[in-house]
Amino acid sequence: MTDETPSALLTTADVRRLLGVTGVRPTKTLGQNFVTDPGTVRRIVRAAGVTAGDTVVEVGPGLGSLTLGLLEAGAVVGAVEIDPVLAQRLPGTVDSRLPEASERLRVVREDALRITELPVPPGAARVHLVANLPYNVAVPVLLTMLERFEAITDVLVMVQAEVADRIAARPGSKTYGIPSVKSAWYGHAERAGSIGRTVFWPTPNVDSALVRLTRHAPPAGPQWREATFAVVDAAFAQRRKTLRAALSSWAGSGARAEEILRAAGVDPSLRGERLGIEEFTAIAQAAATA
Repeated sequence: MTDETPSALLTTADVRRLLGVTGVRPTKTLGQNFVTDPGTVRRIVRAAGVTAGDTVVEVGPGLGSLTLGLLEAGAVVGAVEIDPVLAQRLPGTVDSRLPEASERLRVVREDALRITELPVPPGAARVHLVANLPYNVAVPVLLTMLERFEAITDVLVMVQAEVADRIAARPGSKTYGIPSVKSAWYGHAERAGSIGRTVFWPTPNVDSALVRLTRHAPPAGPQWREATFAVVDAAFAQRRKTLRAALSSWAGSGARAEEILRAAGVDPSLRGERLGIEEFTAIAQAAATA
């Protein structure tokens, strides 16, 4: 199907009509900006590599713009929606616009930061996370989903462009920071394209971008994640300071921080922005043994 082929996907007129029917007024609190361009939706689905039979979890489906695109591609979709009105409305939208796909959709009204079970078929070994994430909670939602659900092997999310840069940044770059390092614990992240403001309604005042993350084994066992992330938080809380200084409170003193860093094979005079996830993990492990 080409981007010009008529389909069940939502247009600007459809989005406005559905908002009128539901009585929902998009709010900044929930980061609600709805995609109104079918071509953009199909581009996202293609970038995610979703094909017929794939299992997808979508966070924040809203009115169903992306949901319809995923179902159109033949995916089985589990949608997590915090807004009770939108969660209730979504199945009806799919029933009316893409009825043959209704049985492949499951919607749960839940906060993605609190969810403990994915709304996907039992035993799904590989799950794609594909979503237009609310800008105000994009990073916490991404990290939470990756932490809790090992079945999520591939991610393609649309976020604020600035956040996309931070997630995909590499050591030494100006945008490298906590989101970059913590995302790297779970997989390799990269930008997968830019999205213009005009494909949303209401039109946001920021640019958007796609981020792809391909899961890989963490640098150490899961028991080291919390300790490693504590080191990351401490290092970037004072990112302009050397690691010896930035980690002094975490370690108990500057001298102890230097001892741990040297045991980990890390130069105490470096700043946190120069280290990759492997070095941060090594520091956490050294702290437990040095």
